Amino acid sequence: MRLDKPEVLSALAAALLGVLTTGGYWLGSLALETPFNLFIALGLLIGVALLGFFFTRFIIHQFIYAKVKLIYKNIHELKLGSDEEEDLIARTSDLSMVEREVSEWAEMRNTEIRELKEREAFRREFIGNVSHELKTPIFNIQGYILTLMDGALEDPKINRKYLARANRSVDRMINLVQDMDMLNKLESGVMDLRKQTFDIVKTSKDVFEMLEHKAKDKSIALKFKKDYDKPFKVEGDPRRIEQVIANLVVNAIKYGKEKGHVEIGIFDMDDKYLIEIADNGMGIPENDVPRIFERFYRVDKSRSRDVGGSGLGLAIVKHIIDSHKQTINVRSTSGIGSTFSFTLKKAK
Repeated sequence: MRLDKPEVLSALAAALLGVLTTGGYWLGSLALETPFNLFIALGLLIGVALLGFFFTRFIIHQFIYAKVKLIYKNIHELKLGSDEEEDLIARTSDLSMVEREVSEWAEMRNTEIRELKEREAFRREFIGNVSHELKTPIFNIQGYILTLMDGALEDPKINRKYLARANRSVDRMINLVQDMDMLNKLESGVMDLRKQTFDIVKTSKDVFEMLEHKAKDKSIALKFKKDYDKPFKVEGDPRRIEQVIANLVVNAIKYGKEKGHVEIGIFDMDDKYLIEIADNGMGIPENDVPRIFERFYRVDKSRSRDVGGSGLGLAIVKHIIDSHKQTINVRSTSGIGSTFSFTLKKAK
């Protein structure tokens, strides 16, 4: 028997009142030494039970059910967008359903509040990071211009040097804005992928050729794990995947050791290829690895800004791989090196 329905509660209360009244009549008969009339007892039982049922039902409806219905109606409309009276009556007549849906609604509200707080914290952190990233190049440009205006403009050795430095700071701001724009497009799904079949080996070789001069400046060798003498055909946007590989190789060069190496390996995994970019550089501390793909997150903030970059590169890399419905991972040991690996679907 379910005790969460108004009719059941009213019936139980009515039965209890009827029994108590009949019992009282029997005890009264004993006390007054009058004969106990069974018909009167049954009449009292039935009459009091009926009156008790309707009275209790009225009380529940007027003072409890009506209030619950009003509260539940608001919750139900917010939750399901429904205000049909018949549906509402059917639902509120079952208090267990009311309790369950109110609990679900409360949990949904708590989840929304938690998400809003997380978004607000993210927004504050994002604005702070953008301000910090823009502040350095802007102050640098201002300092160079003020120095030139104070008389250094007439010195041909100084003016060209300071203008070149100001230009580098402008380039840094442009790169930051471009990376933010790209990341926004990737996250919002505005940027469409132009998927086609291409050779990941050739794309990797093109990246090595493009970055060869950067590697030579630090005496870092760019090489493959082995000789790949045949094409490895994959499906994806070749331009975006080239950007992924280039970004990972650039990071490996930036944080690599002098006379170190950056190595690309390609492994067959049934319907996919696994592409690994490994280096023997400074590595990433274990506590920082889970956050490495967050926007603006830097392992060593002072050193990272010295070597340049917007702090958005790895976030862009992850979004590109995610948009291909593939995965990217990193394993790293501080002082030994890092290995970034991502998958791509094989071409049919």
